[in-house]
Amino acid sequence: QVQLVESGGGLVQPGGSLRLSCTASGIFYKLYTVGWYRQVPGKSRQLVGTISNSGTTNYEGSVRDRFAVSRENGNNTVALQMNSLNPEDTAVYYCSARHAITARQYWGQGTQVTVSS
Repeated sequence: QVQLVESGGGLVQPGGSLRLSCTASGIFYKLYTVGWYRQVPGKSRQLVGTISNSGTTNYEGSVRDRFAVSRENGNNTVALQMNSLNPEDTAVYYCSARHAITARQYWGQGTQVTVSS
């Protein structure tokens, strides 16, 4: 059974930082590109940032200079360090694992991030 379990969401003030973490089980982690997406009500889920097993990263343009995604294969974890947060970053953040060959994709349950004063 595949599970992706996120942690680290919450409320943060504008300009602040937050770190999300996700631990996967039930998959051969090195075969997957892992990362984060986010979704706000009424809109489709959008890419935040992903990282392949070789370390290649891909970011959505508005977060490229503020967010960093990293992975630890030994622990089956992927993290998202978010800096200089602004209210437009408020969303539910989802952990993702996508098989590098078949493109089968798994999702976590989502964690709420709210940026507000």
